[in-house]
Amino acid sequence: MGKKRVLVSYGVDIDAVAGWLGSYGGEDSTNDISRGLWAGTIGVRRLLKLFEKYNIKATWFIPGHSLETFPEECAMVRDAGHEIGLHGYSHENPSDMTQEQQRDVLDKTYRLLTNFCGKPPRGTVAPWWETSAEGTDLLLNYGIEYDHSMGHHDCQMYWLRTGDTWTKIDYNKKAKDWMKPLVKGQVTGLVEIPGSWYIDDLPPMMFIKNAPNSHGWTNPRDVEEIWKDHFDYFYREYDEFIFPMTIHPDVSGRPHVLLMHERIIEHINKHEGVEWVTFEQMADDFKRKNPVPAGAKMPAPRGAILKTPPLNQ
Repeated sequence: MGKKRVLVSYGVDIDAVAGWLGSYGGEDSTNDISRGLWAGTIGVRRLLKLFEKYNIKATWFIPGHSLETFPEECAMVRDAGHEIGLHGYSHENPSDMTQEQQRDVLDKTYRLLTNFCGKPPRGTVAPWWETSAEGTDLLLNYGIEYDHSMGHHDCQMYWLRTGDTWTKIDYNKKAKDWMKPLVKGQVTGLVEIPGSWYIDDLPPMMFIKNAPNSHGWTNPRDVEEIWKDHFDYFYREYDEFIFPMTIHPDVSGRPHVLLMHERIIEHINKHEGVEWVTFEQMADDFKRKNPVPAGAKMPAPRGAILKTPPLNQ
């Protein structure tokens, strides 16, 4: 077994009120909106304190709605030296939107984050990890360099493909009509930092009234064991791997989950070869080691889209 090198990072989605507007079905509930307000203020501040304690720089994926609703807290994130990436405006589901709507949301949020951070965002997370057929091409047009929405692997980065097609089953037709393999699309120069529902705090530990499989009262020690088992398996089987963890202030700002993170961080830090990095540092590391495949569809130059007029005037 060779020398270990492990890139570990937190991806923090500030869903807050936007999450209830776009995904969780709480747009008509004053109580759910109140929970979103808590996440955007108290939850964010507690996570900042956690990262400061352990000297961790994370990547925060901030919806435009959260940026404009919680400017003070988002400024604290920026000023603490964390990376900030895209996460929609109101946590919209891209697969439910027209291409024009997707483009308008991307244009507005790209410019919002650029103005707020003083530089264009380099990465994105699709809200609810749902993407559309045209989503990757839009990201490439805006010069986005990495995505954190897919799961072709669980501990290794890869070049994202676009345009995969598959045949759905239609029992009104003959079986031969659907017995066809998936057809792979075109590779791109966009780095995929894989996401995993199993390394995400929200599904097991956030109560959502409109979600039939919602939990919210899962013992964080059970979740902690799952996360540690993932890390320990990867550490045993791979000399080099990444370990991105997806969290939300809505969940991980709660006391019982914050204590879980302290234990996880301390467990990870006991291992040789661990480096805490941001997602953009992960992506840059991958690009240094892996040439872009021939014929790949490449992102536009960073910030080039800013030379065109805004779409939302």
